[in-house]
Amino acid sequence: MYMIDYHHHTDNSFDSRARMEDVCQHAAWKGIKEICFTEHYSVNPLAPTYGHMDFNRYFGHINDCREKYQNSLIIKAGIELCEPHLMKDEYNEALLNKEFDFVLGSVHNVDNQKLRIYLKDKSAYDAYSGYFNELYQLVSHADIDILAHFDLMKRYAVKTIGNYPFTSFKDLIAAILEKGIERGIGIEINTSGLNSRLLGETLPSLEVLKLYKDLGGELLTIGSDSHRANTVGSYMDDAILLAKQAGFTHLYIYDKRKPTAIEIN
Repeated sequence: MYMIDYHHHTDNSFDSRARMEDVCQHAAWKGIKEICFTEHYSVNPLAPTYGHMDFNRYFGHINDCREKYQNSLIIKAGIELCEPHLMKDEYNEALLNKEFDFVLGSVHNVDNQKLRIYLKDKSAYDAYSGYFNELYQLVSHADIDILAHFDLMKRYAVKTIGNYPFTSFKDLIAAILEKGIERGIGIEINTSGLNSRLLGETLPSLEVLKLYKDLGGELLTIGSDSHRANTVGSYMDDAILLAKQAGFTHLYIYDKRKPTAIEIN
């Protein structure tokens, strides 16, 4: 199997101290063939991500690592945009003339509140419906390739209000997925939830993946969402197995934002 990790953070993100060169070293050692670095980025001054990203530094690291690992690892330049359906003019201006292979879109904040803050004093239904409605707005308006960690809210909510019942939100989830399919936006299997004893599942769950496949969705990537060098590629075997269980025969890689299918063996 052509092993990939299409969601990883380094010290170019505000919440990681991993050096890109160290990540590449571990990736090559683990037999990963292709990695995409997807650093957090926001143009919203109220978001924790704001003000950390130095694009010259980031692309310098990408170029240095490409040269050093040219014979053992394909390295793609990506970015994770936080709420890219908001402040679209500011995003367009900030990203002008910057060439990415891959763009993730995510909701980490609702009403300018981090998710763990937003869900406080809300019922489970209100917290999850607020999150999913924001995700629908994102997929309806943002210029992205893949929706990152589709049901991220559960990571923060599971300890207090619990995981969400799929059947209660199936129609809303289907609407998000259908809009993404319509606009050529895919989803990822994000394995970070497997690190949590409380959560213990990927983002999204198998139920969401099956629904995406049933609705005609094809664009699927996998990523560890790791913020450390030694956990690059974590649970990739689990992600591939999950993709197969959901009925997928291919994953996708991106080059200059153009998807290419790779067969799951």
